[in-house]
Amino acid sequence: MTGKRKAMVLAAAALGAAVLAGCSDSTNPAVGNGQSVSLSFSGVRPPGVGGVMAVQATQADSFVLVVGSDRLVITSAEVVMRKIELKRLGISVNCDSVADEDACEEFTIGAMLVSLPLSAGAEQAIAVPVDSGTYTELEFKIHKPGNDSVDQAFFATNPTWPQNTSIRVTGTFNGTPFTYTSPLDAEQEYTFNPPLVIDASGSATNLTIRLDLSTWFRNGPSGPLVDPATGNTGGANESLVKENIKNSIKAFEDEDHDGDERDG
Repeated sequence: MTGKRKAMVLAAAALGAAVLAGCSDSTNPAVGNGQSVSLSFSGVRPPGVGGVMAVQATQADSFVLVVGSDRLVITSAEVVMRKIELKRLGISVNCDSVADEDACEEFTIGAMLVSLPLSAGAEQAIAVPVDSGTYTELEFKIHKPGNDSVDQAFFATNPTWPQNTSIRVTGTFNGTPFTYTSPLDAEQEYTFNPPLVIDASGSATNLTIRLDLSTWFRNGPSGPLVDPATGNTGGANESLVKENIKNSIKAFEDEDHDGDERDG
């Protein structure tokens, strides 16, 4: 597997702090602790899963999307994430609040650089122990690294990562090379339906977060492709692409790590 397909580069300092703050509450107390939960990422929707299909394929470590006469080739897609948390059933607090953070299970991993896989399937980033119980939401932040100590550790591990950037995509559009970058800094919430149950048996659980690349540079679900270069800061499609990215996210239980929510 090449570097372009190899997912999940973690900042060294962040990985060293990769623990969860286990907790319980009065409405949905933990049944046990130490159940292994792995977190995986996917960049490509499996065939037949939702949306309007276009011609898409994987070719030489690239994701290829053809709509009409336009051809988009993505050769790398990287996203910085921070503060990934699971919220218990019955909890009404904001996990991001320091006062309420003990009401949630938190991946305290600092800033994490995720290189999205460019073919169907999911690649594991990290595995941690989580209290058993029922969880209804996954919260995380698409994060533009700043100047605090955690982010400085990220830059020390990723010295070539551009400032003021949370997302970077490279490839070609109709044969012309492009680099798309975004300073998007946004909290994301995803509700599990049905809720995620982590039992006390000790069985491992895998969660997959999919950011569907096929929707990022497109004007509507059945619309034409847009030149990714026009999505850069100040470009005509900056707002469109940012909203597409936020709307492309889905989280689900994925025990076989295949990036397909239909088979659990």
